Amino acid sequence: MLRVLLNLCRRPAVRFGLVSDRRSRLRDPRFVSFMAQSNRKTLDTDLHDAVLRGRKLVRQGLTLLVAGGGAWVVIESARALSVF
Repeated sequence: MLRVLLNLCRRPAVRFGLVSDRRSRLRDPRFVSFMAQSNRKTLDTDLHDAVLRGRKLVRQGLTLLVAGGGAWVVIESARALSVF
């Protein structure tokens, strides 16, 4: 479980330019220039960016929810121990 949480919160190497992004070919500048030169219909990348932003918001919300749940458990445990 801890490994899953660490994988969700890690900073991918793609941001640092260490690894190419395999999720989308649109991030490869050679592919974009090929598409521009071949007179094809322009691709709308707004949906892909919106999906990535949505995933980031869900991940942050889940992290906040887990942290809030952990804080609630700690507070309730402290109240229960103070009764005895």
